[in-house]
Amino acid sequence: MEANRNSRRLLQGIVSSNKMAKTITVRVERTYAHPKYGKFVRRHKQYAAHDELGTAKVGDVVEICATRPISKTKRWRLVNVLAKANLAEASALETSGVEIGAGASGKEEGVQ
Repeated sequence: MEANRNSRRLLQGIVSSNKMAKTITVRVERTYAHPKYGKFVRRHKQYAAHDELGTAKVGDVVEICATRPISKTKRWRLVNVLAKANLAEASALETSGVEIGAGASGKEEGVQ
């Protein structure tokens, strides 16, 4: 019975907001093949997650886990921060609402 309880759903996403007390908003992107045409489609969803210590910042890549309902919208909690965001990219995300990804800067590392 405990094996089922501990195998909870885990998701990875990017923190899009941390303006609430002990709460972060995580944007999780998924890809799937269109049923008729076969083209891969990207969709995203935002989850409210509980961040007790306030460790996650905007632009960080985090892992969240399903948990009991904490409030009306919070059903997830922060497990750990996988990667910290650059300060310049995080401020750009806050002001423009643009998604931070691997190629957000437009330049490859070491290429001029």
